[in-house]
Amino acid sequence: MIAPARVLVVDDSPTMRGLITAVLNSDPDVSVVGQASDAMEARSAIKQLNPDVVTLDIEMPNMNGLDFLEKIMRLRPMPVIMVSTMTQRGADATLAALEIGAFDCVGKPVPGDVRPFMDLAEKVKAAARSARRQVSAPVSMVPTPASDYRNGRKVVAIGSSTGGVEALIAVLQKFPLNCPPTVITQHMPSTFTKSFAERLNRICAPVVQEATDGARLEIGKIYLAPGGDRHLQVVNPSAPCCRLVERDPVNGHRPSVDVLFDSVAELAGRNAVGAILTGMGRDGASGLLRMRSAGARTIGQNEKTCVVYGMPRVAYEIGAVEQQLPLGSIGDEILKLTAARKEGTE
Repeated sequence: MIAPARVLVVDDSPTMRGLITAVLNSDPDVSVVGQASDAMEARSAIKQLNPDVVTLDIEMPNMNGLDFLEKIMRLRPMPVIMVSTMTQRGADATLAALEIGAFDCVGKPVPGDVRPFMDLAEKVKAAARSARRQVSAPVSMVPTPASDYRNGRKVVAIGSSTGGVEALIAVLQKFPLNCPPTVITQHMPSTFTKSFAERLNRICAPVVQEATDGARLEIGKIYLAPGGDRHLQVVNPSAPCCRLVERDPVNGHRPSVDVLFDSVAELAGRNAVGAILTGMGRDGASGLLRMRSAGARTIGQNEKTCVVYGMPRVAYEIGAVEQQLPLGSIGDEILKLTAARKEGTE
């Protein structure tokens, strides 16, 4: 029998500590072993209790969560799940935390609405199971310089979840200014996707934007599905564009990677490349299989470089993945597969 995941809850609000503790202790495979109201208490509790996972508030007195996270990642690497306010400031801080090495993030609920915590226990269990070495190599902030890449008129679709912030930065920073039209579904709350798109746009060579309904797919542009109540699809073969559709969650997610991949399979067929990156669960696996069956080239992130080898594992096991690659090679391979041949285009 596997022992429950042992969690330390760090938040300056007694009410929030109590809520997080109640949510986590309702799962028999999770056990809250301690609470702390600030970084000093948390440091002592980590030494004394040796938890498997820490949930960490971003905004705390004395030392904020980002500064404390940096110390954890440097001195005692362990899985940390950030708990952030659903504000612009909170979103920016959360993205910074994920780049530092936080395992995942959840939004703080408003009174009477605990929906942001619905999958907190699952994230904690995935964090505890993860063998990931939490100290990551620094992410380069320098966009890829101009290259001799020639676009082969293909569409790229990427799906990711837990660990996807760092993974997407690593992939997209390989893309040149004239990259193929790229559509992405990353599981992330709505407030965070806007900030993430803006962050990517600052540090990547192509234009990165949150997808809007009707936006034309263009060379040199990357479209990130907005979090919230709609799925991202690509439609209209004669003039491909983004479509945001209101549908029930698929695989528990909205937006869903499967919905995006299904639409790309139908729209582009062999003129597409699909990549499935780190993440919990199985979202995207079936859609990637449909893409491959339609003639698309498909890539899965390998186990060694995944924060959570969930979505790529399922995709590989059902035959959706043509080749598994380490994260550092995926951007280059996408460009190779989408580049125009010297004697024309593919």
